[in-house]
Amino acid sequence: MKVEFLFETSWEVCNKVGGIHTVISTKALKIINELGDNYILIGPDVWREEITNPEFIPDEKLFVEWKGRAVCEGLRVKTGRWNIAGRPIVILIDFTPYFGQQNEIFAGFWESYKLDSITGQWDYMEPALFGYAAGKLIESFTSYYHEYHTFMAQFHEWMTGSGILYLKKFAPWIATSFTTHATVLGRCIAGNNRPLYDKMEEYNPTQIAREFNVIAKQSLEKISAAEADVFTTVSEITSRECSHFLGKNVDLVTPNGFEDSFVPANELFAERRANAREKLISVAEAVLGYELSEDCVLVVNSGRYEFRNKGVDIFIDSLGGLQKEDKIKKECVAFFLIPAYNKGPRQDIVDILNGNGLRNAGDRYLTHNLHYPLTDPILLKSAANNLNNDQNSKVKIIFVPSYLNGNDGIFNIPYFDLLIGFDLSVFPSYYEPWGYTPLESLMFSIPTVTTSLSGFGLWVKNYFENPGNGISVIERTDDNGAKVITDIRNFMSMFIGLNDTEIKEAREKAHDVSRIAMWDSLVDYYFKAYEKALIHSSERRDEPREFAKFVEAPGLIVRKPHQIPVWKDIYVQSDVPEKLSNLKDLANNLWWSWNFEVESLFNSMDPSLWEQVHHNPKLLLEKIDYKRLLVLEDDDNFVADLKKIYALFRSHIVRPDNSVLHFIAYYSLEFDLQPILNIYSGVFGILLCDYLIEAS
Repeated sequence: MKVEFLFETSWEVCNKVGGIHTVISTKALKIINELGDNYILIGPDVWREEITNPEFIPDEKLFVEWKGRAVCEGLRVKTGRWNIAGRPIVILIDFTPYFGQQNEIFAGFWESYKLDSITGQWDYMEPALFGYAAGKLIESFTSYYHEYHTFMAQFHEWMTGSGILYLKKFAPWIATSFTTHATVLGRCIAGNNRPLYDKMEEYNPTQIAREFNVIAKQSLEKISAAEADVFTTVSEITSRECSHFLGKNVDLVTPNGFEDSFVPANELFAERRANAREKLISVAEAVLGYELSEDCVLVVNSGRYEFRNKGVDIFIDSLGGLQKEDKIKKECVAFFLIPAYNKGPRQDIVDILNGNGLRNAGDRYLTHNLHYPLTDPILLKSAANNLNNDQNSKVKIIFVPSYLNGNDGIFNIPYFDLLIGFDLSVFPSYYEPWGYTPLESLMFSIPTVTTSLSGFGLWVKNYFENPGNGISVIERTDDNGAKVITDIRNFMSMFIGLNDTEIKEAREKAHDVSRIAMWDSLVDYYFKAYEKALIHSSERRDEPREFAKFVEAPGLIVRKPHQIPVWKDIYVQSDVPEKLSNLKDLANNLWWSWNFEVESLFNSMDPSLWEQVHHNPKLLLEKIDYKRLLVLEDDDNFVADLKKIYALFRSHIVRPDNSVLHFIAYYSLEFDLQPILNIYSGVFGILLCDYLIEAS
């Protein structure tokens, strides 16, 4: 069964954040060769204000008729093409209109799938709403174009899983595929310095999700895997995680590949490499404040700032060991191209690079200003290893805490155009479901170091014999960190000592290894997955959409029967007799919380209920028997007390401003006004409450 139309949804379409951007952007050309413009990528419209997305080429002529329908359905979309090889069609969707509807949306997912979103924070809600919007987009598009019958929707990571859930309920004619590139719990466990692999089956998924406050993310990931027509992951390592943490075996492993179009042609390669190397050395010299030797060896580590998961800690310890051993003859300059919380490029470095500044006498590590350099793990680890970047040291460290998108302010060169200039890359990952960074290095003929705990490292061990010095796959376990450090140090020391002929052989071998992970062959795994999904969804695919085809007319917006809920409005409102209406004003103002007379009045209305509602006057008025209120209305003493207290309250509210006193805004996260108001945690809240009462 063949796919006629494929949608691929990811947070990283035209939005580089991590490795999934590389997965999709390098795979796109092979998909286009198969499907042409029947392949549409869906990404988030997150570029705002005056900044133009350099990866997105707008094309308003695409799908003009459908876009008119989409606007009527409340969808805000931009059509265009991705500025990569093959120029695939992209639809960016603005999901912000759903921000005010998140409660209803997540409530619906709870009712249909028991998706537990209640504890989800903004880093859950934002991508989940994007996934929901993508699902609505696909539903709208496929409802409009009836000439296609086998639609496939590919969703990447838990961040888009809500799209799968939406389509299964509201657009059952769409077959869905869910690919997880790393499990939520696996990443949490590994990133918090806990052993993952030897004790994986001992972890209780529910307990771990609660402990790390990722219940919502893990719930969405697990349900998406269960509800998709086909469930895949990128390596055998992650497949094991899926079985235990998500309770479902993957249907197929879809390994990641790479596309040669990102690598310069042979006639341009040497020039591009020389330009990149020149740029790297000039920046390093500007940061270090002195010149480097011409034969210095440039080493790189890059990726997300996951200090332990990516093995950054291990790499720095290896560099420290290399420095301490003091056997290498050439200078070794290690670049960490890892985005971090920065304040932009250092102006002094910019001035030096532009020939307008003096020799750097300040920080000798950073190209960009960090917000919190004193607590930065890379800088702390470097200092602990005595990697001080002095001129006599053989090992230097340059930290580039910025995305290299061609507009970082220092290099102003995209990542791949800079990567080509390095001599060696080191990625000693502990948690790396696939490991694109070593594969990218190999594609650019850069020898690399990775570990047996990366999916790609395991792939090389299984499918390539005798890699020589093109790649070193270091054996890594839960508890052999010291040996890994030694092995990496020894490989770097050996590599730095190679002669020109040996380096050339290593670079050729690196390129040979990369051939086992080309999309030319690996894309077939995705099409096999899509075939499985189409077979699985065959029974449900046609009926709802065909019904819509008969009843829709030009210019008429029709919702499918399974999308039209029957709503009945029921209004429930508590009330009190007119004579006691002032009770509502008292209950709605925190003034009651520090006035004993008001509390006594509420207590007298129903002492037992007052205790049950934990001294909450609003809840008391909600729950009290209306007959009891009628009795109180005829109680002259109660009414007199209410009148007296309300008069005091009004005099407090309408009192004139004191022009002599200054206005003070006192900001705090806690005030201990009443136990029922859970906005405090300790003694500080009690103190601030006293201030507030006295000020009042």
